Amino acid sequence: MKKIFIAFLSLFLVAAFSNESFAQPTTKGNQKTVKAPTEPSNAAKTWKTLSKITFKKEYDEIMGFKVDKPVFSKEVAALENKVIEIKGYIIPVEGYKSHKEFVFSAYPYNMCFFCGGAGPETVMEVLSKEPVKYTAEAVTLRGKLQTNSDDINRLIYMLIDAELVKE
Repeated sequence: MKKIFIAFLSLFLVAAFSNESFAQPTTKGNQKTVKAPTEPSNAAKTWKTLSKITFKKEYDEIMGFKVDKPVFSKEVAALENKVIEIKGYIIPVEGYKSHKEFVFSAYPYNMCFFCGGAGPETVMEVLSKEPVKYTAEAVTLRGKLQTNSDDINRLIYMLIDAELVKE
């Protein structure tokens, strides 16, 4: 059952928008952050860009039935492997304290995809360079966006080498 749930969830999920300015990381205690760029952030627009997807039905050998596979728009495809900045919420999971791997959502926990209040394009997997402490407040992350339309055990968006952006 857990594998089916993970497989189902991994067909859907979101994130990111490109930002060409790179900042030097700083350390505050054990929490590593990146200073935000001086120009206004596009992090809020990122989720809107990532929502520009459609789905097509394809038979999946592992699941044994047709599943919805994401089809990424030109705008989303242009962000593949680009460093983006995105603002959202850490989704707490059992035992979460400060992790390098977690789920990130456009919406707070009570409205996120996993709670039934939003679509799969509103969440993404995050693989961060340093552990990120949980907070119920929105945070901004910067990292490289990857898309996924094939691996049913992963979300449709991943942010790799992510860093917490100091606002």
